[in-house]
Amino acid sequence: MKFIPLGNHIIVKPIEEEKTSQILIPESVAEDRATVGKVIAIGPGRLIAKEREAVEVSKGDTILFEKFEHEEYIVDKERFLVVEFDRVIAIIK
Repeated sequence: MKFIPLGNHIIVKPIEEEKTSQILIPESVAEDRATVGKVIAIGPGRLIAKEREAVEVSKGDTILFEKFEHEEYIVDKERFLVVEFDRVIAIIK
């Protein structure tokens, strides 16, 4: 399945705690929902004054994003999150 997000939306596949080598996630965060995920697709950026705002992540990046600031969708029994670029905290290398 191919995702084509619009605006400044990013499609993320959540990464569970045991798969996040070298990333320490407190138990209280891990119990709620993942805040770390792999970027699957990226929108073109928000349109501001007839110009697109740059989105600074790339497909395949692992990102850290704000807890509770995403929408969750289940597609073909797989969990995906839609995150606005403004809610991304960091790219994890």
